[in-house]
This record gives sequence, structure tokens and C-alpha cells, in this order.
Amino acid sequence: MEPRFLTMSDVADLLSTSQSQVYHMVRSGDLPAIKIGGRGQWRIERAKLEEYIERKYAETAEWVKDNPLVAGREEFED
Repeated sequence: MEPRFLTMSDVADLLSTSQSQVYHMVRSGDLPAIKIGGRGQWRIERAKLEEYIERKYAETAEWVKDNPLVAGREEFED
């Protein structure tokens, strides 16, 4: 059984990004999270992460629709 809550490190690994990027997503409100414990450690609910991913897919699809490729020009981003 998978845990309900993930650490920022877990989320960074799952999204192949840095912990600082995850922290920014949480602090901006883009990725819902909670603080727990005496030291206020962040936890992201797995369901909220899945909702975030689905929302990003929808936003990306909309962006692609509004920004079609121009013949002979391709953009690459990592």
C-alpha cells in the first residue's frame, strides 16, 4: 500500500525536479500541502499531487493549442 502523504523529496523524485522547485510550487499555492510536526515539515497528499499533474497536463494542452509550431521552428526545453 502506498503512503497517503509524500515528503518534498519524494515529490521531487517523482517529478524529476529539485526539492527547491517543489518548495516553490507549494509556497506559491500551486501544489497544495500541509505542515506537520513541531518543525513544520511539509507533506503533500498523493491525491493532491495527482490532481496537480492532471491540471498541468490540461494547462500544457491549452498552451500547445494556443501556440502551434511554426514550420521549420522547434522549441526544446528541459
